[in-house]
Amino acid sequence: MVGKRTTLYVVVALAGAATMGVEMSASRLLAPYFGDSLPVWGLLIGLLLAYLAIGYALGGRLADRQPHPEVLYRLAAWSGFLVGLVPYLSRPVLRFAALAFARYQSGAVLGALLGVLALFAVPVGLLGCIAPFAIRLCVESKDSSGDAAGRIYALSTLGSLAGTFGAVFGLLPGLGTRRTFFVLAVSLLATALVGLAQACRRRALPYLLLLATLVVLQLLPSGAIKPTQGLVYELESAYNYIQVLREGETLVLKLNEGEGIQSAYRPGHVLTGYVFDYFLLAPFFRSQASSPITSLCLIGLAAGTTARQYTAVFGSIAIDGVEIDPDIVDVARQFFELNLSNLRVIIQDGRYHLANVGQRYDVVALDAYRPPYIPFQLTTAEFFTQVRDRLTRDGVVAVNVARTEADYALVDAIASTMRTVYPSVYVVDTQGNLNSIVLATTQPTELPVIKAQLAALSDPVLKDVVLRASDRIWEFAKPVETVLSDDHAPVEHIVHAIAARYLFGAHSGPTPEESP
Repeated sequence: MVGKRTTLYVVVALAGAATMGVEMSASRLLAPYFGDSLPVWGLLIGLLLAYLAIGYALGGRLADRQPHPEVLYRLAAWSGFLVGLVPYLSRPVLRFAALAFARYQSGAVLGALLGVLALFAVPVGLLGCIAPFAIRLCVESKDSSGDAAGRIYALSTLGSLAGTFGAVFGLLPGLGTRRTFFVLAVSLLATALVGLAQACRRRALPYLLLLATLVVLQLLPSGAIKPTQGLVYELESAYNYIQVLREGETLVLKLNEGEGIQSAYRPGHVLTGYVFDYFLLAPFFRSQASSPITSLCLIGLAAGTTARQYTAVFGSIAIDGVEIDPDIVDVARQFFELNLSNLRVIIQDGRYHLANVGQRYDVVALDAYRPPYIPFQLTTAEFFTQVRDRLTRDGVVAVNVARTEADYALVDAIASTMRTVYPSVYVVDTQGNLNSIVLATTQPTELPVIKAQLAALSDPVLKDVVLRASDRIWEFAKPVETVLSDDHAPVEHIVHAIAARYLFGAHSGPTPEESP
């Protein structure tokens, strides 16, 4: 009898662990296709809570009608099996979602997202059935019902804690998404089989097929996480889904949804044709542009494209490259020859680094996208004040900001915020890329002087960038309307509004032609 009660308690704890482990793992399953923005998290958590609520109600009702341990273990076995199937069932939907993203079909994207989340309805609903069912089995009299309910909820909650921390700090970074689902599923399914065997060995035999199916699926080749043309390497890190792809002679680094390019490398070439090239112009926005720069801080090092370019053009200046994801740095060293002697790699959050570093920089370049979002804490007035405090007396900060051809809403918000901290703010619209570089100087500067300084450059690499940018540089002189703060920085909503306007053919925000 003790053994049977112990099995029941273990199933309850494992069901709690599987519930939270699935929630953490589901975000990793969706991130390569839908990102990990606040709305995606909100939709994911909200629907999982709804599924659990349905499971609680159905589990309690079923327990009153069939209060037998065997029924509970069947529920646990099927929930474990279906949890293990989720990564495999989701693949065709995810591939469809990728095509929908590429074609900007917003209705299809939403349908695909809801379809993926619907995959969790049955397994999570069954997981919700287990706790109320176990309470019913443990209640021996009305006098002990409170004690039974308390014990079951305590075990379920402890299991949930173990599932949360185990998935985030152990399983996901160590095994990846698919194997994390497998571990959660097999743990619950195997324990349910023990319970079924205790009730009736003969009836447990068919459920061994469920366990065998999951094992066979796990042994099959997994293939690419997200099949992509030109894929050289892919990895799920604790922060990102990382891809290295070959585009002609160029290696590119992509993160998460795979739409934006975080780094590009072509041996023997300094310029890439991407937004990184424009960061080279930042030193010439200073009031004393003729004085050499000696230091650079990169927030969002990625695979080191900008660090490599600055070294090639300005020499072996001191560069601090701040990157929060250590796996990206490992990939950069393996595929992008990130071995600059003048580069100090710092694995840290960019804002934390600036708040605690003791030195000052001539240039701070911010390219810390987690596509398609800039982390909100790197867009606020408080953050840009920290950046200013870490710049030299004649320093400059440059920020990569996404836009569309005609919608500068995010550029507007970030440039307006920077104007509350810096005396002069400028925008350089990149050619052939839907990005702008927003620059701000610690000393007052004037656009005609800056353009003259750029026109006088003789370095062929810099002249190439100037030629592309010369008619795309403008001073941000619009009255300040939006100021992002630590308390209120709705960056994600601004990005979503840009996407919605793009899809429906509308636009908002100042363009170079409309700006003063």
